[in-house]
Amino acid sequence: MITKNTKLDITITDMTNEGEGIGKVDGFPLFVKDAVIGDRVKVTVTKLKKNYGYAHLDKVIKASPDRVEPNCPVSKRCGGCSLQHLSYEAQLKFKYNKVVNCLKRIGGIGDAESRIKDIIGMNKDGSSPWNYRNKAQFPVGRDKDNNIVTGFYAMRSHDIINYSDCKIQHPSNVEIVEAVKGFMEEYAIPPYDEVSHTGIVRHIVTRIAVSSGEIMVCLVINADSLPYADEVVDTLTRVDGVASICININKDKTNRILGDKTVTIYGNDYIIDSIGGVNYRIQARSFYQVNPVQTEVLYSKALEYADLSGDEVVWDVYCGIGTISLFLAGKAKHVYGVEIVPEAIDDAIANAELNDIKNTTFYVGKAEEVLPREYEEHNVSADVIVVDPPRKGCDVKALETIVKMNPARVVYVSCDPATLARDVKWLGENGYELVEGVAVDMFPHTGHVETVVQLVNIGVKPDYTVRLEVDVDEFYKTVGEDKSQKQR
Repeated sequence: MITKNTKLDITITDMTNEGEGIGKVDGFPLFVKDAVIGDRVKVTVTKLKKNYGYAHLDKVIKASPDRVEPNCPVSKRCGGCSLQHLSYEAQLKFKYNKVVNCLKRIGGIGDAESRIKDIIGMNKDGSSPWNYRNKAQFPVGRDKDNNIVTGFYAMRSHDIINYSDCKIQHPSNVEIVEAVKGFMEEYAIPPYDEVSHTGIVRHIVTRIAVSSGEIMVCLVINADSLPYADEVVDTLTRVDGVASICININKDKTNRILGDKTVTIYGNDYIIDSIGGVNYRIQARSFYQVNPVQTEVLYSKALEYADLSGDEVVWDVYCGIGTISLFLAGKAKHVYGVEIVPEAIDDAIANAELNDIKNTTFYVGKAEEVLPREYEEHNVSADVIVVDPPRKGCDVKALETIVKMNPARVVYVSCDPATLARDVKWLGENGYELVEGVAVDMFPHTGHVETVVQLVNIGVKPDYTVRLEVDVDEFYKTVGEDKSQKQR
């Protein structure tokens, strides 16, 4: 019988969504951080639930052939890169299998391997799975010796690991972070203390437009203004590429990084990036994919699956700042975008103007409200619908309206294979068959993966009594997350 503090010798046979190893003892799964498939390990059981448990990795008895030495010295403590100890080739295999297994177990697609093509990684055409992120968020605080520290939160905590040279972030961040720390020390600007809710600087947020080289630096502060703002401008503009500096005001007792008010103190309130020949205006609070190289790959696949001839009316649901919408507009008759965040729609409209694209219309609102309204009250049509929902997937009301609009094709872009599989199953039961898909590794060295699939209308009469649900335990066992946080 397994009890807390039991010491075991187990072999890791699977991994969770976040990259924890899974080993089984008489069918009982144990989750082991820093273990990879193929490892034989000694562990100590630390926590037990009814159907699974957690164990600490004490020793690797025999290393998996896929185990590698992490590139980053703080990777084991940091919560950012959970797969650095797994070879990149094995990471790609793990992510591909995760997508296929979700589509099989949740989506009911038995031949998922034949429909999902090989994963597209960052190990081809000269690209690298390192230093790919164009956005970084560095919390600021003090260590036990009262020194200012900046880096990343340790896994499942708010303890700051004092390290700025993140191996998946853009190299310019090191110079920016050190410049801000130097400014704070010189002018005695206190960092934020989340326990006492005192201090000023909470986060350093950077955004980098890789195509233009423009950099935005945003200091998130617990105050109405930043002391010595002119001096921080003078400090940061010495960093090559800094084109925009802004202050974001967040005085709330919250884990949310950005507040609602942003004030620009140098340059424009945006920087310009380009993907696939389309220019995008990026502000401090804009949603924009963090990996520009793989974003072009992902959106090109979405455009391919949309299969546009130039005569189609297209709806881009959950459109953000119009990144996919503007990609599609060059091949469509008209593109309609829907997004709940007003600032994102402002950006989408500005981005259309920036690119002199005139065949787009954007709506602010929830997809499950805008789509039914436009369909039922204004009789809008759609030849192709593209969805790129948040991690929780599509709202069932939005899916019902999509089916009622009867497009020839639905292109589904997903950041979560489990909710993708759930929604694909529902669409399959209501007339849309998954024909082809591909996984794209947007986030090397983490457990996350993007997937884009094409579903075609096969003319089956919809049955709206079919409920959008899956076996919750099976679902969260697949994604390896706390089900209490994501039930809907």
